[in-house]
Amino acid sequence: MRDATQLTGQRAAAEYLRQLLLKPGPHRDAWQSLVARPRDGVINRLAVAEVIAGQQHTALEGQMLPYQLRDVVSSALFGGKLSAATLEMFIGAFGFSEHESGRLRRLLGGSSRISVMSGTHAVPACAAHDLDAAIGPRWHQTLSAHDHVWVGSDGRIDRLRALQVIEASAQGLDRIPFICDTNVLTLEVGQGCKELVGEVRRISPDVFATQILLARTLDLGETLTLEYSVSYRYPGDPRDPAEREYRRGVIRQLDNLDMRIAFHADKLPRRVWWAQWDGGDGSVLESEAVSLDSQHSVHRYLRSLEKTVVGFYWQWDDGDQDH
Repeated sequence: MRDATQLTGQRAAAEYLRQLLLKPGPHRDAWQSLVARPRDGVINRLAVAEVIAGQQHTALEGQMLPYQLRDVVSSALFGGKLSAATLEMFIGAFGFSEHESGRLRRLLGGSSRISVMSGTHAVPACAAHDLDAAIGPRWHQTLSAHDHVWVGSDGRIDRLRALQVIEASAQGLDRIPFICDTNVLTLEVGQGCKELVGEVRRISPDVFATQILLARTLDLGETLTLEYSVSYRYPGDPRDPAEREYRRGVIRQLDNLDMRIAFHADKLPRRVWWAQWDGGDGSVLESEAVSLDSQHSVHRYLRSLEKTVVGFYWQWDDGDQDH
């Protein structure tokens, strides 16, 4: 069992590591700058080795040259041989953030509380015609939800911390579905959650689903507070309206929604709006200009929502397209 857990951890950590190296931004730029003709979705192992070789204080590396490190890189990323020492070598060389480094270490340790929502962790699309058919009936309702979103200095939506209070609408509730779009990179569960269970399923071309196992089984009418965090992999196109918004869709009813978007001090939007959309793919129905507070954030609280999509969108400069 220990060997199986270790292998699963190595594969999960390697998958996340690959995604971090392919995600637009400084990590990808570090190795792509060493490649004459980089290809989308393809990691150049020698270039990665060159970045690692350029760091002088990694014990595993010593005085090894890039071509000598190439096999280490290949085994770690694609051969299922990602050791703790090798992982620290990557972390030191690419300067992953505290959040990213922590997730990598927990994944390598075999944590079942994190899922990488990409690559081999998704199975082919099912034939479901709608969400209920895909995930089955819902046996809980959300009493309140708090979404705290961070936008990084590069202008990309970086991560979400969510708090959610649920109430069981059936006896013996032990899990709830988690649904996300393909921009989600990782899901990590915390308070009120035991682990992630089952495969990540693609229920439509742009939507994934998995399940969160609760920390305890709920009787009818019992409540539980859940906490989870999400990281994203937006390509980084400031002209794309989809990368300048955060929405929450309510399929049935939701009471007490609290939403906050915090922007990095080095990358503040020119304008921000609170809006309601005509469904997930529709246009903006109503919008209201809002201002940043002293903490470079915007905030909105709603007491009740039903069958709607709401959230914030913003412009970086006057050349951005409107929603």
